[in-house]
Amino acid sequence: MKVVFLGTNGWYDSSTGKTICTLVETSASVIVLDAGNGLQNADRFMCADKPVHLFLSHLHLDHIIGLHLLNKFSIPKGLTIHCRKGDLQHLKTIIAPPYSLPFSALSYPVTLREHDGTAIELDGFTVQSAPMRHSVPTIGFRLGIEGKTVAYCPDTGYCQSAVELASNADLLIAECAFRSGEENQDWPHLNPESAARLALEAGAKQLALVHFDAFRYPDRKSRMEAEQAARKIFVNVLAAEDDQIIAL
Repeated sequence: MKVVFLGTNGWYDSSTGKTICTLVETSASVIVLDAGNGLQNADRFMCADKPVHLFLSHLHLDHIIGLHLLNKFSIPKGLTIHCRKGDLQHLKTIIAPPYSLPFSALSYPVTLREHDGTAIELDGFTVQSAPMRHSVPTIGFRLGIEGKTVAYCPDTGYCQSAVELASNADLLIAECAFRSGEENQDWPHLNPESAARLALEAGAKQLALVHFDAFRYPDRKSRMEAEQAARKIFVNVLAAEDDQIIAL
């Protein structure tokens, strides 16, 4: 199993990266976490004999803007789009004329599914969602894949449900929109220290930082500073960058 960071920016694209999108390639399926502009390169890892599951944490545009590219792909085994319960009606409004092609116009079958926190089994993996702490309703995901656990905690402030979602995970993919020491209760996000504390308290084995605010993190150097700050609390941490691949 490999994890591919297709987009690691939050807010907007920059020379440092595209907006948020992470792909997990397994033996039975392809899993995509959020659909920022990084989604444009997902077809490099989509095999004709595997279904694709796309999980959306929330509907801020930097997490769904890549959906207008879905007509670029060929997915003969079908695409299932997963979202928070209550978000599907909004998604159908956005991915429709005059904004975009509707899902029904794509050349492959598309299934839409809402999640309410119940653990379910899909094509060779299990998934459970949990609410995050953000300015709009947001969920994270816990994936059980081939004996490994991957936790995805997108836009969120530090919260107990994120800790529980990441409990003993082999890999925790967590957002890091804020710079070291920065907090805002009205705009909840993680900074390097709080992301590291989350990984430590959860007992995760590895932490990958993503969703770097494009304004606050204008270059690779600033991301490395975040990695160094997080490492003072949690040793096995990676400031991810676009096109980086790690194996689990």
